[in-house]
Amino acid sequence: MTGIRLTMAALGATALTLTATPALAAEAGITDEVTMTLGKDGTLHVVEKITGASGGLTRTFITRTRYDDNNDRLYQISNVKGGTLAGDVLTVTGQSVEYDVKGAVTTSGGVEELRWFAVNGWSQQVAKATVKVNGPGQVQNLSCFAGELTSAIGCTSASMDHSATQADFEQDNIGQGQALTVVIGYPKGSSGGAPILEKRFSLAAAFTLDLVTGGALAGLLLLLLGGIGLLYWTRGRDARVAGHEKGSVDPVQNGHFSPPDGVRPGQIGTLVDEQADVVDVTATIVDLAVRGYLRIDEQPRQTYDAPDWMLVRLPSAPVNALLPYERALYDAIFDGRDAVLLSQMSGSFASHLGKVRDALYADVVKQGWFARRPDTERTRWTTIGVVLIGLGLLATVALAWFTTYGLLGLALVIAGGALAVGGQYMPAKTAKGSAALAHTMGFRQYLFSGELGEVPEQHRVELFSRYLPYAVIFDGVEHWSRVVASVTGNGHPSDNLYWYHGPAEWDLSKFAGSMRTFTTTTSGAISATRQFRTL
Repeated sequence: MTGIRLTMAALGATALTLTATPALAAEAGITDEVTMTLGKDGTLHVVEKITGASGGLTRTFITRTRYDDNNDRLYQISNVKGGTLAGDVLTVTGQSVEYDVKGAVTTSGGVEELRWFAVNGWSQQVAKATVKVNGPGQVQNLSCFAGELTSAIGCTSASMDHSATQADFEQDNIGQGQALTVVIGYPKGSSGGAPILEKRFSLAAAFTLDLVTGGALAGLLLLLLGGIGLLYWTRGRDARVAGHEKGSVDPVQNGHFSPPDGVRPGQIGTLVDEQADVVDVTATIVDLAVRGYLRIDEQPRQTYDAPDWMLVRLPSAPVNALLPYERALYDAIFDGRDAVLLSQMSGSFASHLGKVRDALYADVVKQGWFARRPDTERTRWTTIGVVLIGLGLLATVALAWFTTYGLLGLALVIAGGALAVGGQYMPAKTAKGSAALAHTMGFRQYLFSGELGEVPEQHRVELFSRYLPYAVIFDGVEHWSRVVASVTGNGHPSDNLYWYHGPAEWDLSKFAGSMRTFTTTTSGAISATRQFRTL
């Protein structure tokens, strides 16, 4: 009975063994026999024989490792046989595969060192790997590492033959993601191989500041910014005027207003700041009213109503005598109608303001005050500056990526920014324009000096009213509105002016506040349009 039990136990053990064997075989993995030969040109030729593979077999090569703080080391795979290489992935199509590796040799001290990841990246576990290495000289030293790529654990065995010309390595159970790295030292110059290095990008290295890059940056900035300064000196400065053309100006001739050089308020505004902007248009509207082309009627309102004004066309006004920019503004205001509320001046008015702006710029060129339109001159140089910024950014990226001179590209960016900003100051007045500006500043000094001299009473309303549009340009509306409100033709207060009418129960004592609100509201309405929004 005991014998029967033993026999049955033996049969059970045998059955268990037979059942477990396939599983163990399945987990055993492949066997990789590697033969490597280092040639005289530093090329490593590798032959691998693989057995025990199940299904498709692939290997992902390690082709890039860190060399030092600034460089990566590359390994180039070529001349593949027995498989196909796509990027770093080798697909094995037979029982063996061959390939060449370049970049596996480096010189350290007096030794030429071959380092290669003989087994790594297989899609199946490697149960056993053997590596034989033949070189161009006698082996000086050898070592091997197994496990993770950075592992310092030695492989199963490492030895050399009696002639020290062949090195042998073995390692069991190399898992996926693990590697067997072999390192063999040969006499210096044995193969003449060298590592393949590729510079690693880093901001610190790309924008290195040292004596060379700092000096080059300073020199380039000096050259570029000096060139921009020279450009402004030769192209952007106003022409000088003679000394006798400066000084104060008396705008009163024979008791009547006579602006210096016959300059209108809109022209003065464009001449002074070299821009056709909202204040120039506002001052021109007031000027057209003072000169008898339209009348401004303040509308009655309740306590919380928004202020409004009616602009009324005067039928007897000689509109053909208007300058082109004044006529463009006059047509934009009325557009075929006899009166319009300031609050309703939109639509066609906004669409005509572009013509007013262009006519103002054309006028200052026609007067000979500028050689070219100021807006065109600003746009030209600002555009060149923006283009230079773009080129500087491209140059910075290129220099930073491929060299350590990225700072030099920043010099172009800085110069472009300086030119883009400086472009706003490039419009230059001619000698005639500079003289007109000197007279204008003299008029401004006279206007705010408080020494207006003896003005006959019969001319005060007309004279002081004619000053008011210029006061709008010079930001003196409050002062001159009070002056105008203080007099009439006979020196006594009045309820209205010939060009400005207020609502019932309104008198000139309120004119200063009304005019201040009118100019502010008008400027706001104009600046809300697309043509003058950014000016």
